[in-house]
This record gives sequence, C-alpha cells and structure tokens, in this order.
Amino acid sequence: MSDCQGLGDCDDDRMKRIYEYVDGVLSREDVEDIKAHLDSCADCANEYSLECLIRTVVKRSCREAAPETLKERILARISHAETASAV
Repeated sequence: MSDCQGLGDCDDDRMKRIYEYVDGVLSREDVEDIKAHLDSCADCANEYSLECLIRTVVKRSCREAAPETLKERILARISHAETASAV
C-alpha cells in the first residue's frame, strides 16, 4: 500500500487500526483519523471494504449457535488461565 497521506505508511499497524475500526473499538478521535485516511487512501479503503464483505459473508454463513457447554468450558479455561498467571 503506497498512497497513504498524512498518517504515515500503510503497514501492519495501520491495518490493525482499520480492523479495530471495523470492530468498533477505537476512540472517537481515532475513528475520525481512520475515516479521513480511508477517504484519502484507495488501498486501505479497498482493504476495509474487503474486510466488511468477509465479515458479512462469514456472519451469514455461521447462523448455527454454539452449544452452551462450549461457552462454559471457554469461561472456565479463561478463569483458570487468569488464576495461573496471577500466581
């Protein structure tokens, strides 16, 4: 990606911020920065569009709910890992 303006080169850090933008986890200021960047960088705008498309297709394809026991096992492992790392 080479046509970035104002926010540095398009690199892995930039792509991470775009993914965080798609996830809705950026601060208001960062959202504005990414929006401005996407308006000025065709390569990143294409990556953003592709990521949105992929997420839409995956969401549409994954309508089957995971078993409740899976959630319980995952939460138990997280709790165990947190306890182990605190020691």
